[in-house]
Amino acid sequence: MQSHPLIFLILTLSCFTASATCHPDDEAGLLGFKSGIKSDPSGMLTSWRKGTDCCKWFGITCLTGSRVTALSLSGRPGNLTTTLSGTISSSLSKLRYLDGIYLQDLKYLSGPFPNALFSLPRLLYIYIENNNLSGSIPPAIGNITKLYAFSLQGNQFSGPIPSSIGGLTELTQLRLGGNRLSGVIPDIFSGLSDLRFLELSHNKLTGNIPASISSLAPLLRFLELGHNSLTGKIPDFLGKFQALDTLDLSSNRFSGSVPKSFANLTKIFNLDLSRNQLVDPFPELRVKGIESLDLSYNNFHLGSIPQWVTTSPIIYSLKLAKCGIKIKIDDWNPTETYFYDYIDLSENEITGSPVKLLNRTDYLVGFYASGNKLKFNLESMKFAKTLKFLDLSRNLVFGKVPKAISGLSQVNVSYNHLCGALPANKFPASAFAGNDCLCGSPLPPCKA
Repeated sequence: MQSHPLIFLILTLSCFTASATCHPDDEAGLLGFKSGIKSDPSGMLTSWRKGTDCCKWFGITCLTGSRVTALSLSGRPGNLTTTLSGTISSSLSKLRYLDGIYLQDLKYLSGPFPNALFSLPRLLYIYIENNNLSGSIPPAIGNITKLYAFSLQGNQFSGPIPSSIGGLTELTQLRLGGNRLSGVIPDIFSGLSDLRFLELSHNKLTGNIPASISSLAPLLRFLELGHNSLTGKIPDFLGKFQALDTLDLSSNRFSGSVPKSFANLTKIFNLDLSRNQLVDPFPELRVKGIESLDLSYNNFHLGSIPQWVTTSPIIYSLKLAKCGIKIKIDDWNPTETYFYDYIDLSENEITGSPVKLLNRTDYLVGFYASGNKLKFNLESMKFAKTLKFLDLSRNLVFGKVPKAISGLSQVNVSYNHLCGALPANKFPASAFAGNDCLCGSPLPPCKA
């Protein structure tokens, strides 16, 4: 049977269209990016071949016809095969329809911030996270006025936070944590009223929390400023952030007392004020259910574990080290212990036995209670299958060391009143030092 010439022409054109859907600019831009990558151990970019449909390449999305709209390459944290080494090529400026760039957890991607992004008119999302980029954040970032999300967390960027970010009025996420940024937090937030996430932790920032952050109160859900060198008092206006889910001000140099206005943070789930210079009194919070709380290593004298903590039905992490707590732990009856995975009550004046508490926990990962006056038989303690970290050093614990201790990752039961032969274990002698009569490896052998 003879083929119809029109059908043949249509089939030929459709095949040609299918194999040539990659716009020449997009192909050139992406292959230019690939040429900047010097090592790709997992073969992430293997499918990126000239003359093939770039919309089908790994990590590429095309939502505007045949034009590339997103570049998304992610490694797996801790997996060194899913990395990329090299720099971000300036050829990305050819991707005129790009609205999102997601280069995450690639570890060895280096070089400066890619200036090519400043010439992309449709860009809405920048996530260049957990790589090795360095240098300063260019002030020209303020020219990408349509940005919804800007994240450079987990790199090596240094210098100040550009004030020009204050012009990004559409921004909902600003994440610059885990870099080496320095100077004060610029007072630029008055126009960023749509911001939901502000994450500047683990930098070298100094000075006070700027007043303009108060304008974020209606919508901000995450405020993370921990692990910097911020000073001054915690501003009273933070009590107005009634949508706040997470507040992290840990490991700074904040002083004074916590504002009474914190009682208004009724929706807060995660509060970390640890390792500052804060003093009494601590306000009574009206939160319905806290998930994680860390007030450790300030100058608090709480006396007891707050009632709003004890009654939380969803708490999983409680850290109140060196908070001036003076209770008999047998008398503490939290409403819910099922979800607990971390409890740190170190360096207090707590007496009694934690056995009842610990026997109610099924998923505990870490229990830290060093430097108290706990008195109980270690053999009576339940070791949850999930338990990895145990520190009972400098207490009044007695009895023998149970075999279950061998399955932990870290243990310290030094300076108690334990006695007897140690079970086989992998821990250093310092983990068992200063007891009454323990023996066996790593301590001296037991006498026959």
